[in-house]
Amino acid sequence: MKRLPRGRHGLSDEFVSQNQRERLIDALTKSLYEHGYEKTTVSAIGAGAHVSKSDFYRHFASKDACFLAAYGAAVQRLRERVLSSCGEGADWIEEVCAALEALLAFLASEPARANLLLVDGLRGGREVYDRFQEAVRNFVPHLRNGAPAAGGGDQPPETTDEAVVGGIASLLGRRVLAGEAERLAEFFPEVAEFALTPYLGAAEAHRIISAR
Repeated sequence: MKRLPRGRHGLSDEFVSQNQRERLIDALTKSLYEHGYEKTTVSAIGAGAHVSKSDFYRHFASKDACFLAAYGAAVQRLRERVLSSCGEGADWIEEVCAALEALLAFLASEPARANLLLVDGLRGGREVYDRFQEAVRNFVPHLRNGAPAAGGGDQPPETTDEAVVGGIASLLGRRVLAGEAERLAEFFPEVAEFALTPYLGAAEAHRIISAR
């Protein structure tokens, strides 16, 4: 998010306010990634966004309020990227693989947001954790819709879908914590195999992913 030009620029107050808010969110996200939560102070966020402390408090009541806004914005961007990757009429396996490729590409291209979503977000207290769980649940229907049953039997219980999505988040969070955020796209085979196995069986999931 670019800083606005100094002096008279003819931009509306609403536009300037929204620009400041987005810069503050970006600055907090970057500071968390580079310095951690404790060193991400209101002053540091304002300096990173080129926004005064008084203007910070016009947008957010506290650092935690800014954190929640940043987390919500990151979830929304991730959701839009993943859902836009799913084409109408695509078969279930291809749709799952396309969604996972979009997920990994997004996180790898924005490591600071990956850190916010998968690492710092889980340290942010109950409210943020509840938002994380809500985000996980929002992806579950897209995984379950059209899913086949392994070996032609019954479809796995609904709790399986949530376990798969949560397991992927946990796996990726460990990679981000290990400093591998920018390499996440490389882990597509293991993530995709993990996602497909409960529905197709281990052997078939491995065969499909190995053939891609």
